[in-house]
Amino acid sequence: MDQMIFKRYEIKYLLNREQYARIRQGMAEQMTADEHGRSTICSLYFDTPDFRMVRRSLEHPVYKEKLRLRSYGTADEDSQVFVELKKKYDSVVYKRRVGMRFREAEEYLLQGRHSLDTQITREIDYTLKRCAGIRPAVLLSYEREAYYGRDDREFRVTFDRSILFRDHDLTLRGDIYGTPLLGEGQILMEVKTADAIPLWFVRLLTGNRLYKTSFSKYGSAYEAIFRKLQSERPEMGSSLSLAG
Repeated sequence: MDQMIFKRYEIKYLLNREQYARIRQGMAEQMTADEHGRSTICSLYFDTPDFRMVRRSLEHPVYKEKLRLRSYGTADEDSQVFVELKKKYDSVVYKRRVGMRFREAEEYLLQGRHSLDTQITREIDYTLKRCAGIRPAVLLSYEREAYYGRDDREFRVTFDRSILFRDHDLTLRGDIYGTPLLGEGQILMEVKTADAIPLWFVRLLTGNRLYKTSFSKYGSAYEAIFRKLQSERPEMGSSLSLAG
């Protein structure tokens, strides 16, 4: 069983291809590709039938949380996947992550059956119990490049492109497909650090006139799903409003 706990700041930037090329060139001597390097990430987000968790997140509260099941590439029964509880409090991200086989993770999240007793699983258990009716809600996939600092492994930069979502065929075993979240040529860069951003990277951001943005993959997918539902069923009104 693989368990991990992260506590860090996560800052996001939307880049075009030219900005991406300049950032990659500027960080080449300072950062190294991590163990996954370039990979396809699939994340199955869980929520209540009325999307309470993501609606709460879109209100930008002091505290919010998300529950997801993540794989690197598509999964089969014996693939290692990660059950992740991601919390954000006062701009700091806390992520609890436990690795297990895909079939074990399905039994855990869909049936509440597991034989583990750790601080992480107890926190996940509490979320499953508190959020009545929680079930798979949205599947997100994207191509990621991940790097860490040569002098500080806690400083990480990731680049996500081809971000796709769907609200059907909700399984990590399925093919990679869905509706794009980003515009043509757009790339989402995430800067992750437990402390301050290194001065050399701050200068790189300033030199390229890059400014942080607020972007949630799951939140953006939910907004797109909600807009589609409203266009198809105007009578639904605000029954699943974006902000509760």
